[in-house]
Amino acid sequence: MQHPNAPASEAVGLEALLAGRYSCRAYRDAVVPRETIEAAMALAQRTPSWCNTQPWQVHLASGRSREKVSAALLAAAVHPGQPDFPFPEAYRGVYRDRRKVCGVQLYESLGIGRDDRERAHAQSLENYRGFGAPHMAFITTDQALGVYGAVDCGLYLMNLMLALRACGVDSIAQAALASHPQVVRNHFQLPASRLVVFGLSFGYGEPSSPINGYRTQREEVVSVLQWTE
Repeated sequence: MQHPNAPASEAVGLEALLAGRYSCRAYRDAVVPRETIEAAMALAQRTPSWCNTQPWQVHLASGRSREKVSAALLAAAVHPGQPDFPFPEAYRGVYRDRRKVCGVQLYESLGIGRDDRERAHAQSLENYRGFGAPHMAFITTDQALGVYGAVDCGLYLMNLMLALRACGVDSIAQAALASHPQVVRNHFQLPASRLVVFGLSFGYGEPSSPINGYRTQREEVVSVLQWTE
């Protein structure tokens, strides 16, 4: 799709990145080279932020560190989560509908029936294993920056995922990795003032896995745009 007033190569490149990015839930064993990760992060550093505060800090676990933090999160998952930023109170109306469709697609891709609660629960725990990704990152903000710091981290996360995709790396953003923030603070020896916003698992996706085969749908622009003149 050609966008007015944009160089064709830039429009096509951005469209390809946005279309190619998806929430990857199955990975190959290969690690991502450090230089590739740092190159993607250098691109993401161009993210705008409130008064250029750049509140995001990325705490990256690979190898044994990733195994340890994953095991600690799995152990904590037997208790209710207490995220630094509360999860949604409820999903109503169209938000509930979209969430339901997404969940149905996920479980159907794995052949998990609607009443198969045991397998569904086991799949939900895969969040804390990063779905087998070799790298697990946690993005934090400073407590004093409040919700604005969290919003800026969201902008950063999107740019980081696109930058990784540009480098041939797949990823998945995860609220679950922020559900037990004290585990993260303990692992990385962070002060209480560093709030965990969300996590990101990434690596090279396994294209043959059925769980990587479905794609969620997006609303048409007309359904989200209110335009006055």
